[in-house]
Amino acid sequence: MAAAAVPAGAPGASAPERTAVIIEDDDDVRALLEEVLGQAGFETSSAADGRSGVELVERTDPLVTTLDVSLPDIDGFEVCRRIRRVSNTIVVMLTARTDEVDTLMGLDAGADDYQTKPFRPRELRARIEAIMRRQGRSEARSPGDSADPGTTTTVTSDGLAIDLLGRTVSVDDVEVHLTRSEFDLLAALAGEPGHVLSKDGLVRVLWVDEYDVGTPVTGSDRRRVEVHLANLRRKIGDDPAAPRWIRTVRGVGYRFDQRA
Repeated sequence: MAAAAVPAGAPGASAPERTAVIIEDDDDVRALLEEVLGQAGFETSSAADGRSGVELVERTDPLVTTLDVSLPDIDGFEVCRRIRRVSNTIVVMLTARTDEVDTLMGLDAGADDYQTKPFRPRELRARIEAIMRRQGRSEARSPGDSADPGTTTTVTSDGLAIDLLGRTVSVDDVEVHLTRSEFDLLAALAGEPGHVLSKDGLVRVLWVDEYDVGTPVTGSDRRRVEVHLANLRRKIGDDPAAPRWIRTVRGVGYRFDQRA
C-alpha cells in the first residue's frame, strides 16, 4: 500500500525529500511502480485516472510523476499538459504504444522522458535519477549565491537571456518556460557558442551516466534530442529556416550563434 503524500505546508508535517505521484489505471502496473519507486526511496501516492492525477499533483507537488498514456477519462498527453500548468514535477510517461509519434507527442506535451511498457525497473530508476542529478548540479547554487570569479552565469544573444543559475530564459524581456531537458540542451549549446555539438553529444548531456565512453547512442534517444530541440526552438521563436540563435548543421548537429 502506498503511503499517502503529505501536502506541502500541512500543519505539523514535514514533506519528505522524495515524493512521487503514480497516475496509472492498471492495478498490477501501479503496484509495480509503487514498489520500484518505494525501493528507490520515494514516498508514493497514486491515482487511477487523469483528473484525479492532476489534482493529486497540484495538491502534493511531487518531485516525480509517472504517467500512463491510456487512462479511462482523459489521455495522458492532455494530463501532462494540465500538470505542466501547475507543477514543475519530473514527468515520465509510460505506455504500451511503440509508435514513434506517441513518443513525440509525449515530449511535446511537456514530459521529461517517455518509456514503453513493459518497462525495465532498473532503467526507469536510472532515467529518473539522471534527470534529478542534472537538476541537482544546476541547483548546487541558489540564484542568490555568488559565482566563482570569471564564471559566466548569464548568456545573452540578440534578445535571448539565459540565467544559468536561476534556470530561467527570456526572449526580448519576456520569460519563456522550458522543460528541464529543453533548458539543459540550450545551456549546453550556449555554453559553446560557435561550436557544433553533435546529436550524440547532446544525448550525453541528458543521459551522461547511461552513456559511458564507447557506448553507442540509441536512435530513440537521438530522436528525443531532435524533438526537444524542435520544442525549444518553437518556444523561443527561433525559425529553423531562418535561425536567430540555433543553427542546424546537417548531418552533424547544432550550433549556437551568439550575437550582440
